[in-house]
Amino acid sequence: MAIKQLNPTTPGQRGMTTQDFSGITTKKPVRSLLVIKKTAQGRNNQGRITTRHKGGGVKKYYRIINFKLPVGTIATVEHIEYDPNRSARIARIKDQKNTYHYILATHGMQIGSKIVVGKDAPIETGNKLSLEDIPVGSNIHSVELQPGRGAQLARSAGASVQLMAKDNGYAQLKLPSGEIRLVKVECMASIGVVGNEQHQNIKIGKAGRNRHRGIRPSVRGVAMGAYDHPHGGGDGGRHGTGKDPRTPWGQKTLGYKTRSRKKVSTMIVKGRNEGKRR
Repeated sequence: MAIKQLNPTTPGQRGMTTQDFSGITTKKPVRSLLVIKKTAQGRNNQGRITTRHKGGGVKKYYRIINFKLPVGTIATVEHIEYDPNRSARIARIKDQKNTYHYILATHGMQIGSKIVVGKDAPIETGNKLSLEDIPVGSNIHSVELQPGRGAQLARSAGASVQLMAKDNGYAQLKLPSGEIRLVKVECMASIGVVGNEQHQNIKIGKAGRNRHRGIRPSVRGVAMGAYDHPHGGGDGGRHGTGKDPRTPWGQKTLGYKTRSRKKVSTMIVKGRNEGKRR
């Protein structure tokens, strides 16, 4: 995917870039694979705002993605489609039972490409195999963390995981963050890299595009009063004092460990922050 530079006719278009939709082959999704997506606007079941800066946005349907195609599936790619709910493109495939599915489109996937799931599947882009049947050093995506649960790792645009080694029933996977994690070799994964790899280079350009995405404006804490935010007030606040940044409710932000101690995985060989500058 390439980034499309606009010929600016308004001030908002001057710093804006958009996606190149030339790779999308149809604008009509499969109705049986659509679900109405209700937005909570950042509020909980009591109507209280729990996530700020959310609200509005364009109405959209959710596409049902099949993250655990059954073993033995042999399908053909019929269309590459746009999905407003994710950064990656999705592929409409039709299996040997004439059933339609949506999967993540890999880089280089085209209409007519064959998708094979199972132990005997060739090592080709888009095919899905267990980690024990994938050669070491391969780039993979849509990786399961638990056998049969469905893909959880490397699902965003341009994402991939590298299979480093296999030993004692576990495979070593190097994630995009640098973390090395152990996963059982029975887990399934797809060959290749997720498509639409230039998604991260898109420039929003103007505030209106974020409003279309359901992102409301945010105000810096230093621009508030001392009553509203720990960073607020005209007496210097936390700037120049060496104090760590906080949320409006006093919780730490930068450098604050968010991973639950109760859920720390013992399968992490190397953490994502190891080897970085302190």
